[in-house]
Amino acid sequence: MILIGIDTGVKTGIAVSIEGILHRVECMTITKAMQLIIDNYPASNTKIYIEDARLWIGFSGKNKQTESRRQGAGSVKRDAKIWQDWCKENGYQAVFIKPMGKGLKKTAEEFKRITKWAGRTNGHARDAGLIVFRL
Repeated sequence: MILIGIDTGVKTGIAVSIEGILHRVECMTITKAMQLIIDNYPASNTKIYIEDARLWIGFSGKNKQTESRRQGAGSVKRDAKIWQDWCKENGYQAVFIKPMGKGLKKTAEEFKRITKWAGRTNGHARDAGLIVFRL
């Protein structure tokens, strides 16, 4: 079974794990990620794990920073819905997961130590990698 992790957002993190080993960990646009999946990973043998901000409780308080974060959260909620529709339309099994909490993000060095992934990553790619690593 091919497992794909998706970290939603303007920059979409995507990671591919086959038999527990990471084969791809990168970042791209949502449309490029969708095309990559269609071109390389058959729906019959692929499960997609998608970080879904709709499952997150939210921000409290009222200030400029909180409002900005709420708008960003709205964007990734929309992205999760787009992924939900896309998976259904293309026959992919999708599993929606709660976003990682603060403090669970990993640095490049931590990610490399945990996963043995030697390639370059950014935060979105690492988040996607952690979604499917060891599943």
